[in-house]
Amino acid sequence: MTLETRLTDLLGIEYPIVQAPVGSATTSELAAAVSAAGGLGHLAVTWRDCEETRRAIRETRELTDDPFAVNLALDEATTVVDTDDHLETVLESGAPIVTLSFGDAAPYVDRIHDAGAVVTQTVGSAEAARDAVEAGVDAVVTQGLEAGGHVESEVATTALVPRVADAVGDEVPVIAAGGIADGRGIAAALALGADGAWLGTRFVATEEARVHDEYRRRLRESDETDTAYTTLFDKGWPGTPHRVLGNETLERWEREGRPPAGERPGERDVVATRDGEPIERYDEALATPDVEGDIESMALFAGQSVGLIDADQSAGAVVESLVAETRDAISGLPGRT
Repeated sequence: MTLETRLTDLLGIEYPIVQAPVGSATTSELAAAVSAAGGLGHLAVTWRDCEETRRAIRETRELTDDPFAVNLALDEATTVVDTDDHLETVLESGAPIVTLSFGDAAPYVDRIHDAGAVVTQTVGSAEAARDAVEAGVDAVVTQGLEAGGHVESEVATTALVPRVADAVGDEVPVIAAGGIADGRGIAAALALGADGAWLGTRFVATEEARVHDEYRRRLRESDETDTAYTTLFDKGWPGTPHRVLGNETLERWEREGRPPAGERPGERDVVATRDGEPIERYDEALATPDVEGDIESMALFAGQSVGLIDADQSAGAVVESLVAETRDAISGLPGRT
């Protein structure tokens, strides 16, 4: 059974499966492995400087000849490099696909197209999707409320995808994100009107992802009721909602009546360090392997799909499983053989 869609045609990939740009967890090895397996691998570079970005893109190109994407978050509250300069670095380094989130893609679309690259934008509503299409993007990503990490929408994936699909019609492909971690979810996204699926939490749990062993353990052992949608971990990216695994930091804050920033319990506690630099409680820093300290108290980003993860696998094996599961799910529908 073929899984070709408008998205696979646009991006030059075999399967409509996209590894989300999962922040500091992304590596060249992860992106290349997903792309080599027929999906679309992804690098998140917003928190890297220009030299680090060049190196990551170069290393990914050395590992695979297949297409991969590079993501930039546009919110100035979290960027470490001016977006114009960072985008220039990304394009000069030869990124074939650029994905934009948390901001307006319009000022950047022509520059990306002029460099010969494809551009997508993440949206949280049908109106935002129409605006993105009007700006000239090649595809839109609908991120539902179920998603892990920082979240752009307050609408569930099952409600958001059909609305966006109806809003953009045949103009551009739609990629569904949020709460998807297996082939049943991918098949459901396609049935809702999407042309592909964008998975984050499932790929954070892979062997190639740059995450701490304790974080990885929590992902394996958690279920769908263990996440919280909150703005609690706001040091580093204030005001942006996110979904994390429940932990003592969250529970203590809730027990004390959810006080505002500045009055939260242990506000200035240093819970961990990275290369000697402190990570305070309520910091949005990702738990990477080089972090030392109380990992459990940090922001452990995860979507509601986390209950579908029960083992560490290589990224290539995950893509292979997703493809088989999607085919099984589609062929098992009434009227399909």
